[in-house]
Amino acid sequence: MGMKRKKKNNKSSGKLGNLDKKITDILRKDAGKAYNYKQIAAKLGVDDPSSRNQITKKLAQLAAKKEINQVDRGKFMVEKGANYHTGILDMSTKGYGFVIVDEFEEDIMIPQQNLNSAFHGDEVEIYVYKHRRRKKSEGEITKIIKRKRSSFVGVLQLKKDFGFVVIDDPKMYTDFFVQKNKLGEAQDGDKVLVEFDDWPKRADSPFGIITRVLGTPGHHNTEIHSILAQYGLPADFPEEVEEFANKIDLSITEDEIKKRRDMRDVLTFTIDPKDAKDFDDALSFRKLENGNIELGVHIADVSHYLQPDTILDEEAYERATSVYLVDRVVPMLPEILSNGACSLRPHEEKYTFSAVFELDKNAKVKDQWFGRTVTYSDARFAYEEAQHIIETKENTIPEDISIREEGAYEVDDNIVEAVLELDRLAKKMRSVRMRDGAISFDKVEVKFHLDEENEPVGVFFKTSKDANKLIEEFMLLANKKVAEFIGKQKPKKTFVYRCHDEPNEEKLASLQTVVGRFGHSLNLTDRKSVTSSLNSLLKDVQGKKEQNLVDTLAIRTMSKAYYGTENIGHYGLAFDYYTHFTSPIRRYPDVMVHRLLQKYLDGADSASEDVYDEKCHHSSEMENLAANAERDSIKYMQVKFMQDHQDEEFLGVISGVTDWGIFVEIEQNKCEGMIRLRDLTDDHYEFNEEHYAVIGRKTNKTYQLGDEVYVKVKNADLVKRHLDFTMLGLREDFER
Repeated sequence: MGMKRKKKNNKSSGKLGNLDKKITDILRKDAGKAYNYKQIAAKLGVDDPSSRNQITKKLAQLAAKKEINQVDRGKFMVEKGANYHTGILDMSTKGYGFVIVDEFEEDIMIPQQNLNSAFHGDEVEIYVYKHRRRKKSEGEITKIIKRKRSSFVGVLQLKKDFGFVVIDDPKMYTDFFVQKNKLGEAQDGDKVLVEFDDWPKRADSPFGIITRVLGTPGHHNTEIHSILAQYGLPADFPEEVEEFANKIDLSITEDEIKKRRDMRDVLTFTIDPKDAKDFDDALSFRKLENGNIELGVHIADVSHYLQPDTILDEEAYERATSVYLVDRVVPMLPEILSNGACSLRPHEEKYTFSAVFELDKNAKVKDQWFGRTVTYSDARFAYEEAQHIIETKENTIPEDISIREEGAYEVDDNIVEAVLELDRLAKKMRSVRMRDGAISFDKVEVKFHLDEENEPVGVFFKTSKDANKLIEEFMLLANKKVAEFIGKQKPKKTFVYRCHDEPNEEKLASLQTVVGRFGHSLNLTDRKSVTSSLNSLLKDVQGKKEQNLVDTLAIRTMSKAYYGTENIGHYGLAFDYYTHFTSPIRRYPDVMVHRLLQKYLDGADSASEDVYDEKCHHSSEMENLAANAERDSIKYMQVKFMQDHQDEEFLGVISGVTDWGIFVEIEQNKCEGMIRLRDLTDDHYEFNEEHYAVIGRKTNKTYQLGDEVYVKVKNADLVKRHLDFTMLGLREDFER
């Protein structure tokens, strides 16, 4: 008997190590709820008299020190006081995290042992410890309020009776344990999607269930589907949604036409990328007797087909955006709508939602009208074709530019006149925007020539020319004027705005330091000098080795644009009111804008702000996920492209310097890779943060941000989407 008791006590005493922390942890996790010694003993998994005595004593001591409160005889709790906060967990790649709390300037550091099973992006409640001889406040996660996601992508390592899934995301600090009966069809080495199931108290890893086998790591389709799965983005439409879409009446009826403004007889055309399949927007052009121009911005009337409270609408809302990966588009709407009924294809009548403006010769808006229309597109042009008209002022589109099957063709005189006049007006509007403080981001986009197997056979850069800017300018006009029309109404009406806050001052200051390394400068005196010097900088770097780096860093100084019901204006465009009205085929906020605009045109009362706030927040979140997926797919394709060029020497520019490596962006294809400091064997290099450089201890040799260097591919990892380079040397040394 005595032996048994002694053994039990030993076992219990192990559980009662660091007892004061264990008790305060229990009370903190249920702050505001009172516990007695028996309940705490049960939580700790002990029930012998000795352990209960220790707990009773410890409770009395903690209450005496005012670390906990005795609220009733034998009942103790921790008040939910000022030390409890909520925020979003941002994991580092080193296993600890930071919680971003609105009330604090500094983020709260969460050591790994205090994460309490929270993952990157989760909304959490934290307890913040008092400041103690530390610069950063530390905290502990006491509750997971809302999981950011529950599914993760990783590679299965199969053992005899169970498996572990090693997660791809570098911000995930743990693998997942999967029991034999939860493995599904997955085989050892497969890339899989694992669903979080539970994280038992004493388990080292969370338990997961494999819900989908994605394929063999490194294979093209596996990796593209992995990118979608990683962000919880769907690859296909559910069958019932496709069926629902296929049953929608897509016919253009006389009854419906009577309810709309008929603009089928006005010259109308579209200008889009040559590979576009969904045409959201068309422009119409008509000269008025008073010498002014009637310009129509006609947008696909998606909300006519997409009715609220249907499974199709729910699916579109959940997706909130189309996702543009390097080799495919994952559309927001099924193809029958996105590429069919809603697409403003040439020589077809379509239902549209329009903003029609009367513009004088100086591009000033003299009159405006918003409403539902029916239109007929007379012609479709690729940007290259419209650009040719602008540059040559001629009717003939040559064969090498033409997107028509017949090759070279003649354009109607009226369309040539319309394109040239709209180009002239767009340039006037753009110069006014720039004068008012808009920022001109003409960032170079990296694109790939893909063969039939989706292998990248070449890289090219997409730049914005006059034809692109013509379309952009009139889309901006429609978005701005729709937002003004609703935003200025009294009493205030709930609406969806595209908001963009002022840039972060600290980021602007660090941008100033970086661009100084390249001989550029910024004037940060006031708003006007910031925008004009930013525009000068972006113009100065065009075509230079540092262009992509400076463009990227300048964009990062900007706040993120988002959707909201509270209008704060759009800093980057220098507009007091702005919305998204022009792309409802690929963005759900535009659908909401169409619905609200029609509602208010019909004289209805204001919609619920709370409902639209939530929808705006969801749309912004999904936009960010889609942008991350798009970025990852470009990175994947760059790594794939570089795999075939492992023996070549490339000239690059140092685009980043850290205490573990140097980032280099290759000038001819914008692929970025890293040289690890430990691989620089000619010296021991140390990071100098102040100079954005690494410096050799013995030789004083320096590699600095902006330096041109020659590199070679050392390793191209498709699964991690990561490039490692070997440093060959500075350009000046190499070319001597």
